[in-house]
Amino acid sequence: MLTVDNLVRRAVGVKLNEFLDLADEVYKILSSETGRVGILKITGRLIRMRPVGHIVVVGDIHGDLNSLANILRDCQFIKRIGEDEEIHLIFLGDYGDRGVQSPEVYYVILSLKAEFPNRVILLRGNHEGPPDLMAYPHDLPHYLHRKFGVEWKKAYEKLRAIFDKMYNAILIEGEYIMLHGGVPSEASSIEDIAYAHEKHPAEPHLEEILWSDPEEEISGTYPSLRGAGRAFGPDVTKKFLEMVKAKILIRGHEPCNKGYKISHGGKILTLFSRVGSPYFNLSGAYLTVNLLTNIENAYDLVKYIRVFG
Repeated sequence: MLTVDNLVRRAVGVKLNEFLDLADEVYKILSSETGRVGILKITGRLIRMRPVGHIVVVGDIHGDLNSLANILRDCQFIKRIGEDEEIHLIFLGDYGDRGVQSPEVYYVILSLKAEFPNRVILLRGNHEGPPDLMAYPHDLPHYLHRKFGVEWKKAYEKLRAIFDKMYNAILIEGEYIMLHGGVPSEASSIEDIAYAHEKHPAEPHLEEILWSDPEEEISGTYPSLRGAGRAFGPDVTKKFLEMVKAKILIRGHEPCNKGYKISHGGKILTLFSRVGSPYFNLSGAYLTVNLLTNIENAYDLVKYIRVFG
């Protein structure tokens, strides 16, 4: 029987060939996902989902195996799947970098995708970006070398291929849109989100999805201090949510001292799910909510956020 503890033990002891076999399996799964997959409808790199059942939403992990394991134990995703509950586990990206157990984190997350392909959704973060948008410093190669030795590049190449198959966003119809960073401010249709990866770099949608951040005291957008993406104001968020017909944007990307924060008058919820160095946040958080619950803004979601530290 699959358990979180078993997954963690396997991750700690995984050998290169096992890791490569798992990565190949997940790459094939992601490559085959199109059209209808369970209750999901997939167009390009956009998932649409009817508001049915429960969701568990996890923000940035950044190689923190302990936080990931604590979340999986606490939310009981594996147990609830076994009891035939309609539940989906959604990751907002940034699985590795900044944490010494980045390879182990990837192993656990890829194992979950392989075991429950219709129920685990992998969004792309800026630390899974294309080469011209990759975060710096990008220390995943160092951790893979530390884990697997001289043949580490084989694992890295497999992961890079998987990054290109990860999703830009998931839209839970009429309720939430989830992505890693921020609003693609020049998007004029849902197709701009679905095919942002194909339109990159000629159009800025993918860069903003992966890199942008909300700001409170501005209108429109301004260059980001990160060096990629844009800072965007409440007016941009409002227009975007109206376009995609959602109430709330759920994102990761920004460290939050208590694991989450609410922006733009309750229209944005940020989740950050790892704890401590090098971000030095005191707490991490994740979200678990029944999609039939009446939610009007992010403040209504606070009671469904689980904080740990």
